[in-house]
Amino acid sequence: MNWIVLALISAFLLGIYDVAKKAAIEGNALFGTLFLCSAGGMVLVLPGLFLTWVAPDFATHCHLYVPDLGPRGQILVLIKTAIVTVSWTLSFLALKHLPISIAGPVRATAPLFAILGAITFFGEMPTPKQWCGISMILASYWVFSLLGRKEGIHFGKNKWIWVLLAATLVGSASSLWDKNLLQREKLDPWAMQVWFSVYNALLQGCLWTTFGRGERGHTFSFRWPMLAVGPLLLAADMAYFHGLSNPHALIAVFSSIRRTNVVVSFVIGSLAFHDKNRRMKGFALIGVVAGLLLLI
Repeated sequence: MNWIVLALISAFLLGIYDVAKKAAIEGNALFGTLFLCSAGGMVLVLPGLFLTWVAPDFATHCHLYVPDLGPRGQILVLIKTAIVTVSWTLSFLALKHLPISIAGPVRATAPLFAILGAITFFGEMPTPKQWCGISMILASYWVFSLLGRKEGIHFGKNKWIWVLLAATLVGSASSLWDKNLLQREKLDPWAMQVWFSVYNALLQGCLWTTFGRGERGHTFSFRWPMLAVGPLLLAADMAYFHGLSNPHALIAVFSSIRRTNVVVSFVIGSLAFHDKNRRMKGFALIGVVAGLLLLI
């Protein structure tokens, strides 16, 4: 499948994932929510891992066989997991305190960092038309920041905006690391996804056990959207990893398309959570869609 189509599929799934994540974390304890959100993804990949160990032929027949990554591959995926864990923790923390119609666009500034990293480390150079699309998307995100001021969210002074920007920067580093693992290290996308899901849940469980009791502000309560977060991320990453494994895929363009998930999360999330200034924010989204068309 074309890598741009896979980027669009990933973006759509990420939009729904953002809404589920907001529903899970709002007014809830951080580390317990993180663990259950990641555990949902691990549960889905464990059958394939188990079948690979006990019945590899049957696992291959069912398209669930998990190729061996080797010691080096396992270490590289562990590094990826650590990067994502930092990004998840920061983004969930910020999402507790920000409306989704503001947090989504801020999180979507990841392409800016990805572009700089892709040019610096991978020598990528998008076409002039793609540059126009990327610029239009980023300009639209800037408009969102102006609209946020009407809700009392001053981007330069609000600490949760800075926490979210830090999460975005770390997430961009994860995207560049993914490209390195898939295109340079030639890791198998499915194996990489399986072991990331396992390591992510185990690491989040360790954080909950270590820091969960001392967490202030909110007690943990189970919510059904927690069970959807992991599977949605798993499906979005499946499209992401397979698209990015294409040697012709440009990480700068791929990341920009993927971050148009803000359109989905805005439409669903702002209605579900009754966010303000929806009409004006909707106009800003027109710039995102126009930029997407230029990219494609």
